[in-house]
Amino acid sequence: MYRVCFVCTGNICRSPMAESVFRSHIADAGLDDLVEVDSAGTGGWHEGDGADPRTVAVLEAAGYEQDHRARQFRASWFDRVDLVIALDAGHLRDLRALAPTPEAAAKVRLLRSYDPAAPAARDGATDALDALDVPDPYYGSLDGFEECLELVEAASPGLLDAVRAAVKETTP
Repeated sequence: MYRVCFVCTGNICRSPMAESVFRSHIADAGLDDLVEVDSAGTGGWHEGDGADPRTVAVLEAAGYEQDHRARQFRASWFDRVDLVIALDAGHLRDLRALAPTPEAAAKVRLLRSYDPAAPAARDGATDALDALDVPDPYYGSLDGFEECLELVEAASPGLLDAVRAAVKETTP
Protein backbone atom coordinates (compact mmCIF):
# COMPACT_ATOMS: atom_id res chain seq x y z
CA MET A 1 0.00 0.00 0.00
CA TYR A 2 1.36 3.42 -0.98
CA ARG A 3 0.53 6.06 1.66
CA VAL A 4 0.06 9.81 1.16
CA CYS A 5 -0.51 12.21 4.05
CA PHE A 6 -1.51 15.87 3.57
CA VAL A 7 -0.39 18.24 6.31
CA CYS A 8 -1.44 21.78 7.25
CA THR A 9 -1.40 23.61 10.59
CA GLY A 10 -4.44 22.40 12.53
CA ASN A 11 -5.80 19.70 10.20
CA ILE A 12 -9.27 21.23 9.94
CA CYS A 13 -9.14 23.30 6.72
CA ARG A 14 -6.56 22.78 4.00
CA SER A 15 -5.28 19.26 4.64
CA PRO A 16 -8.70 17.60 5.08
CA MET A 17 -9.80 19.39 1.90
CA ALA A 18 -6.76 18.07 0.02
CA GLU A 19 -7.34 14.61 1.49
CA SER A 20 -10.96 14.51 0.26
CA VAL A 21 -10.15 15.82 -3.20
CA PHE A 22 -7.18 13.52 -3.70
CA ARG A 23 -9.03 10.49 -2.36
CA SER A 24 -11.65 11.17 -5.05
CA HIS A 25 -8.94 11.33 -7.73
CA ILE A 26 -7.43 8.06 -6.46
CA ALA A 27 -10.85 6.36 -6.59
CA ASP A 28 -11.59 7.71 -10.08
CA ALA A 29 -8.21 6.36 -11.25
CA GLY A 30 -9.01 2.92 -9.81
CA LEU A 31 -6.09 3.10 -7.37
CA ASP A 32 -8.02 3.03 -4.10
CA ASP A 33 -6.87 -0.56 -3.42
CA LEU A 34 -3.23 0.53 -3.83
CA VAL A 35 -3.13 4.03 -2.31
CA GLU A 36 -4.14 5.19 1.17
CA VAL A 37 -4.81 8.91 1.68
CA ASP A 38 -5.08 10.76 4.99
CA SER A 39 -4.16 14.05 6.61
CA ALA A 40 -2.76 15.59 9.78
CA GLY A 41 -1.68 18.89 11.30
CA THR A 42 1.69 20.18 12.42
CA GLY A 43 0.02 21.02 15.73
CA GLY A 44 -2.49 19.20 17.90
CA TRP A 45 -4.84 22.09 18.77
CA HIS A 46 -7.84 20.53 17.02
CA GLU A 47 -7.15 16.81 17.59
CA GLY A 48 -10.42 14.89 17.47
CA ASP A 49 -12.38 17.75 15.89
CA GLY A 50 -14.15 17.46 12.57
CA ALA A 51 -13.25 19.62 9.61
CA ASP A 52 -14.13 23.32 9.75
CA PRO A 53 -17.80 23.75 8.70
CA ARG A 54 -16.69 26.00 5.83
CA THR A 55 -14.39 23.24 4.55
CA VAL A 56 -17.28 20.79 4.74
CA ALA A 57 -19.62 23.20 2.93
CA VAL A 58 -17.17 23.87 0.08
CA LEU A 59 -16.37 20.17 -0.33
CA GLU A 60 -20.03 19.15 -0.32
CA ALA A 61 -20.94 21.88 -2.80
CA ALA A 62 -18.26 20.53 -5.14
CA GLY A 63 -19.46 16.94 -4.72
CA TYR A 64 -16.65 15.62 -2.52
CA GLU A 65 -17.24 13.33 0.43
CA GLN A 66 -15.44 13.77 3.72
CA ASP A 67 -15.37 12.08 7.08
CA HIS A 68 -12.63 13.68 9.09
CA ARG A 69 -11.15 13.84 12.58
CA ALA A 70 -8.14 16.09 13.14
CA ARG A 71 -4.86 14.66 14.37
CA GLN A 72 -1.24 15.74 14.71
CA PHE A 73 1.54 14.42 12.48
CA ARG A 74 4.20 12.52 14.43
CA ALA A 75 7.85 11.91 13.51
CA SER A 76 7.29 8.15 13.84
CA TRP A 77 4.83 8.29 10.92
CA PHE A 78 7.66 8.82 8.44
CA ASP A 79 8.33 5.08 8.65
CA ARG A 80 4.86 4.22 7.32
CA VAL A 81 4.17 7.13 4.95
CA ASP A 82 5.58 7.24 1.42
CA LEU A 83 4.75 10.85 0.60
CA VAL A 84 4.01 13.78 2.92
CA ILE A 85 2.33 16.71 1.19
CA ALA A 86 2.75 20.09 2.89
CA LEU A 87 0.19 22.77 2.14
CA ASP A 88 2.58 25.69 2.62
CA ALA A 89 6.30 26.45 2.96
CA GLY A 90 6.04 26.72 6.77
CA HIS A 91 4.65 23.19 6.95
CA LEU A 92 7.39 22.02 4.60
CA ARG A 93 10.09 23.45 6.89
CA ASP A 94 8.42 22.10 10.05
CA LEU A 95 7.99 18.61 8.61
CA ARG A 96 11.52 18.40 7.26
CA ALA A 97 12.84 19.52 10.65
CA LEU A 98 10.71 16.83 12.32
CA ALA A 99 11.99 14.11 9.99
CA PRO A 100 14.37 11.73 11.77
CA THR A 101 16.56 11.13 8.69
CA PRO A 102 17.42 12.83 5.40
CA GLU A 103 15.49 10.06 3.62
CA ALA A 104 12.39 10.87 5.66
CA ALA A 105 12.80 14.60 4.96
CA ALA A 106 12.97 13.82 1.24
CA LYS A 107 9.42 12.43 1.44
CA VAL A 108 8.03 15.92 2.11
CA ARG A 109 6.79 17.94 -0.88
CA LEU A 110 4.68 21.05 -1.41
CA LEU A 111 1.26 20.37 -2.92
CA ARG A 112 1.42 23.19 -5.44
CA SER A 113 4.72 21.92 -6.79
CA TYR A 114 2.50 19.43 -8.67
CA ASP A 115 0.50 22.23 -10.35
CA PRO A 116 2.06 23.04 -13.73
CA ALA A 117 0.50 26.54 -13.65
CA ALA A 118 2.00 27.39 -10.23
CA PRO A 119 5.16 29.49 -10.01
CA ALA A 120 8.33 27.43 -10.06
CA ALA A 121 10.34 27.20 -6.85
CA ARG A 122 13.95 28.02 -7.70
CA ASP A 123 16.91 26.80 -5.68
CA GLY A 124 14.85 26.55 -2.49
CA ALA A 125 14.55 30.34 -2.20
CA THR A 126 12.09 31.18 0.57
CA ASP A 127 10.08 33.64 -1.51
CA ALA A 128 9.80 31.10 -4.34
CA LEU A 129 8.59 28.44 -1.91
CA ASP A 130 6.11 30.86 -0.35
CA ALA A 131 4.67 31.46 -3.82
CA LEU A 132 3.61 27.80 -3.76
CA ASP A 133 1.56 28.17 -0.57
CA VAL A 134 -2.09 27.24 -0.38
CA PRO A 135 -3.18 30.25 1.71
CA ASP A 136 -4.74 29.51 5.09
CA PRO A 137 -8.46 30.33 4.80
CA TYR A 138 -9.24 29.90 8.52
CA TYR A 139 -9.46 33.58 9.50
CA GLY A 140 -11.19 34.71 6.31
CA SER A 141 -14.45 34.32 4.50
CA LEU A 142 -15.88 31.43 2.52
CA ASP A 143 -14.08 32.83 -0.55
CA GLY A 144 -10.77 31.72 0.94
CA PHE A 145 -12.04 28.16 1.27
CA GLU A 146 -13.23 28.23 -2.33
CA GLU A 147 -9.78 29.48 -3.43
CA CYS A 148 -8.19 26.70 -1.39
CA LEU A 149 -10.31 24.13 -3.21
CA GLU A 150 -9.34 25.59 -6.60
CA LEU A 151 -5.62 25.36 -5.74
CA VAL A 152 -5.98 21.81 -4.42
CA GLU A 153 -7.89 20.72 -7.52
CA ALA A 154 -5.30 22.33 -9.82
CA ALA A 155 -2.45 20.36 -8.21
CA SER A 156 -4.27 17.03 -7.89
CA PRO A 157 -3.79 15.74 -11.48
CA GLY A 158 -0.02 16.26 -11.29
CA LEU A 159 0.14 14.63 -7.88
CA LEU A 160 -1.95 11.74 -9.18
CA ASP A 161 0.52 11.24 -12.04
CA ALA A 162 3.43 11.16 -9.56
CA VAL A 163 1.67 8.73 -7.23
CA ARG A 164 0.59 6.52 -10.13
CA ALA A 165 4.23 6.33 -11.30
CA ALA A 166 5.45 5.56 -7.77
CA VAL A 167 2.83 2.83 -7.33
CA LYS A 168 3.79 1.34 -10.69
CA GLU A 169 7.45 1.20 -9.55
CA THR A 170 6.56 -0.53 -6.27
CA THR A 171 3.91 -2.93 -7.57
CA PRO A 172 5.17 -6.26 -8.98
